[in-house]
This record gives sequence, structure tokens and C-alpha cells, in this order.
Amino acid sequence: MSLVPPPSPHSAAVVSFPGHIIVSAGVDRFWLDSWMGGGDLAAPMSPAFLSALEERLRLHSDSLDALLLGAPLPGDPPGELTRSEDATHRRVVRALHRRSEVHVWAYGKSVLTIGRGLAGRWEAGVEVAEEDRNRGIGRFLARAARHLVPEDRPVWAQVSPGNASSLRAFLAAGYLPVGAEVLLTPFGI
Repeated sequence: MSLVPPPSPHSAAVVSFPGHIIVSAGVDRFWLDSWMGGGDLAAPMSPAFLSALEERLRLHSDSLDALLLGAPLPGDPPGELTRSEDATHRRVVRALHRRSEVHVWAYGKSVLTIGRGLAGRWEAGVEVAEEDRNRGIGRFLARAARHLVPEDRPVWAQVSPGNASSLRAFLAAGYLPVGAEVLLTPFGI
């Protein structure tokens, strides 16, 4: 398990990969090791550990998300996407709170965001409007992100496993599950 500095002075993250956990938080090694009794690699993703980390850092845990990775695709995405400057859409507001260099595209009332997130990686977020659901729009937007990601870099996505529709859309768009992640932020963000 690795302990690295927090992503910012007011946030933290726990990222789990097969056989390795990264705790990015302002805690000391002794405190962290006290939670690793028996070398249980699942311990840092447990509710007990995350609650203790929240209390220690005075932060709030977001959901435990599946961490997905999509390789870049060449050329423009198939289909009509429009660059958007709308900073009031809830998906865009969320992206602006958690990412930098946020780019926004719209497909009707559905939205795709791409921005720099944890460790400077490019991350995609998708919100499918009610009237666009069950038509493959989520899969289209998730795949479009692979065409639109800057610098010909891979694109990451965090999806709550309980959001089965979103998880299916990203998997169908060619993303691969690579781990899990929990972000900790100030309350209300």
C-alpha cells in the first residue's frame, strides 16, 4: 500500500487496484498502518476505515466508484455533438468543483464533460437527459469522450456500481474496469 500526499489541501482519495491500494491523504503512516491489521487490502475501502478517515480529515466521502479506463480513439466522434458553455447544468457544476480544464459537449439535453481530475488525469462524466434514456446516448457520449480527450491520452471514468445503466454504457463504449476509488471532499461539494 502506498501513502502519498493529498490531491489538494482540502481533499483526499483512496484508490484501489488489483493487489495495490493508494491512500492520498494528509495522514501519517503509523495511523494508516494501524488500519491494516493482517495486511487486508480491502480494509482501506471499508466503511469503517473511510468513516475514520472522514473524521480525521473533517471531509466527506463520495460514493465508492468503479474506476474505468478507455483508450483514446482517432478522429472525430461519429454523431453530432455541440461544444457548450453552459456552466449551470448539474453535471457541469459537479465537474467544475472536482476538475480543472473542463470541456463540455451537449447532445440535445444530454451532456459530456472532460476535465483534469485526480493526479491530472483526463476524466469523463456523462449525464443522459430523461428523454434521451434507453436510446444508446450514454454509450455514444462515453465513446465520444475517447475521441475528444485532449493530448491523445486515455480517459478515466468513475461510475457508481449501483448505476447499472451508466456502468453498462461505459463498458459497451470500450472502457475497462481497472479498480475502485473514493474521493473525500469538504461537506457540500
